[in-house]
Amino acid sequence: MQSEQPSQINTKRTIHLSQHQYIMNMLDRYGFSSCSPVSTPMNPGTNLSLSQCPSTPAEVEAMRSVPYISAVGSLIYLAIATRPDIAYAVGVLARYNTNPGVAHWAAVKHLFCYLKGTMDMKLSFSPDCTTSELFVGYSDADHGGDKDTGYSTGAYVVKMGTGSVSWRSKLQDVVTLSTTEAEYIAGVHAGQELVWLHNLLHELGYTFTGPHTLYIDNQSAIAFSKNPGHHGRMKHLDLKYLWLRDEVTKKKSIHTAHCPTNLMPADILTKPLTLTKVQDGYKLLGLTGFGGRRE
Repeated sequence: MQSEQPSQINTKRTIHLSQHQYIMNMLDRYGFSSCSPVSTPMNPGTNLSLSQCPSTPAEVEAMRSVPYISAVGSLIYLAIATRPDIAYAVGVLARYNTNPGVAHWAAVKHLFCYLKGTMDMKLSFSPDCTTSELFVGYSDADHGGDKDTGYSTGAYVVKMGTGSVSWRSKLQDVVTLSTTEAEYIAGVHAGQELVWLHNLLHELGYTFTGPHTLYIDNQSAIAFSKNPGHHGRMKHLDLKYLWLRDEVTKKKSIHTAHCPTNLMPADILTKPLTLTKVQDGYKLLGLTGFGGRRE
C-alpha cells in the first residue's frame, strides 16, 4: 500500500533508541552488576508453571525477601519501551507476581544476565527499501503454550521502516482448539493495532491509498480471514473474532499475506528460542548493537 507523507524522507537518516543507562541502574539496584552474561532471554525448554509456586509456609518465607514484583515491574517498562526481544520472557514472569517461587526467580536472574550482555542494544529506525508501505504488521502464536491454562501466547509486531514501533506478547483469553485458531486470533489483535495506527497517523496528516499488509505464518488462518465460506472447525468462534474477516473482505482496510516462520519478527515474542533464532530475531525486530557473548 502506498502512503503519502507530509515531508520527504532522507534515506540516510537513522534513529537509535537505547536504554543503556536504565539497564545499568537496574542491574545495580537488584545486585546483578557483576553477573555473567547469557545469550538468550529465557532458556529454550523452560517450563514455568503454578506447580513451582511456594506451597508451604517455609517456602513462602524463603521468597519473602526476594524483590520479585519490583524486578519484574522494572523489566516490564524496559520491554514496553525499547526491548521487544524480552517481551515474551517478561510476560511469562509477570504471571507469577502474586506467589513467585524459586524457579521463577531463577528465570528473572537469567533475564538480568541476558540484559548484562545486551545493554548496548539499540532499537534502530531507518527507511526500508523493500516496501512502499509506511508500516506493516506481523502476527504469530504458540498454540497451547501455557500448560496451567491451555491458553496460547499470541503476539504481534508493527514495523515502520526497519524498526518495530509497536509490539505485544500476551496470553489469549480463550482456549483455542487448533494452531489455525490461535494464529487467527493473534491476527485479529494485530489488525486492531494496524487500524489504530492508521487512524493516529491520519490525524497527523498522512493519507493512505490502499489496505495495510498483515503478515501471518499460517496459511489456514489467512484463508479464513479472506474467505467467508472457509470456516470448518472455526465456526464456533465468538463474533468479536470475525472482525478481521470483515476488515479484509468488506472494508478492505487490511490485506493478509503469508510470511515464512524464519522471517517472522513476532516469533521471538511467542516462546523461548535457541541462540541462533534469537539472533535472527534481533535483525527482524530492528535491534542492533548486540554486545553479548556466545555461550
